Amino acid sequence: QVQLVESGGGLVQAGGSLSLSCVASGRTRSITAMAWYRQAPGKQRELVAEFTKGGSTNYANSVQGRFTITRDYVENSLYLQMDNLKPEDTAVYYCQAHSEWGPVERVYEYDYWGQGTQVTVSS
Repeated sequence: QVQLVESGGGLVQAGGSLSLSCVASGRTRSITAMAWYRQAPGKQRELVAEFTKGGSTNYANSVQGRFTITRDYVENSLYLQMDNLKPEDTAVYYCQAHSEWGPVERVYEYDYWGQGTQVTVSS
């Protein structure tokens, strides 16, 4: 089991900045990739930014150049620095960890989710 706890959400005016944190605990050695997702009211959950299994980063087009994802492998933490926020960034932000374990012949996978943190950007 992996537990994820997010923090750092809040209310900010358009153009402002927020920083989100996610701390993983439990079977953290099984984590191969981590990501931030968000879900706005009435919309599907979408990928915001991720660290892939290979260690590279990807961003949604809508946040490219404004958001920065970082990962601390020692502290088992994931961060999201959000700058130049826009009202359309308003959503609940979720931390996700992809976990893999088992022998090479049979790898088990599971995605863990945090409880989410609300980000509200006023115009």
